[in-house]
Amino acid sequence: MLISNEEYQHYKPLLFSLGYRLLGSVVETEDMLQETFLKASLINEENIENKKAYLCKMMTNRCLDLLKSSSRRNDYIGPWNPEPLMLDHLHAIDPSELLLQKEGLSVAYLRMMEHLKPDERAVLLLREVFDFPYAEIANTIEKKEENCRKIFSRAKQKISAVEGESLDYERNKNLVNRFIEAFQKQNTNVLLELISEKVTLFSDGGGKVHAAVRPIESFSNVLAFLFGISKKAPADFQFHVKTVNQQPAILIYMYGKLQSIINFYIQDETINEIYITMNPDKLFSS
Repeated sequence: MLISNEEYQHYKPLLFSLGYRLLGSVVETEDMLQETFLKASLINEENIENKKAYLCKMMTNRCLDLLKSSSRRNDYIGPWNPEPLMLDHLHAIDPSELLLQKEGLSVAYLRMMEHLKPDERAVLLLREVFDFPYAEIANTIEKKEENCRKIFSRAKQKISAVEGESLDYERNKNLVNRFIEAFQKQNTNVLLELISEKVTLFSDGGGKVHAAVRPIESFSNVLAFLFGISKKAPADFQFHVKTVNQQPAILIYMYGKLQSIINFYIQDETINEIYITMNPDKLFSS
């Protein structure tokens, strides 16, 4: 299938966007992207009626094969957070074109995707985020339309917990800044207004750096954990609020390099979950 440079640049953002949502990994997505275009270049173009649909099918199936065969989640040490996506660091893809579809990118959404079976992920994304018709989805994952509708309904029920998530960037950024100020002043009363009493913190070190190997639950336990980390911070500790996965996040720098990224699940003006990603393999591309 002959693909011109213009077509390559045109389809690349869509395929990356699809793959990242399926895998939650920038590195794996880029690998699948290269494989897809390489394989596509070897196919007889005469048999291809719709390049976009065909490329999406190839990309989807490669990601599904990886999800079904990979044991990386089973062997992973501690909580798993998706690899942070910072568009200004993604040199290979034009950020202005990457996310025509902004839904389904938050850390909370991607973590919930981990509760879905591979086919459920594919159907949910193709239908809800990319607005593919069921006929095209059925062709992509090689199942009947009726089955795809049932799979979609099942997936929606499983992921319903994050449907109330706030994606209002400016409002969320304001809340994150208030959180930072209250945390620095150790103003517990203000923090109680901003953070749910049932808040859960997921610390992802992947067994490569020191991190909590189990989720930390409740306001008091989470605050104790965060205050404990801050007390051990070195003199060159710095932080910045930047856009990660299309939402405001806190980037922590220690010893002259990025040490962690903190994302939030915000609902009803309240922080319900906190995600700290420290696995250096996930920060390398950020």
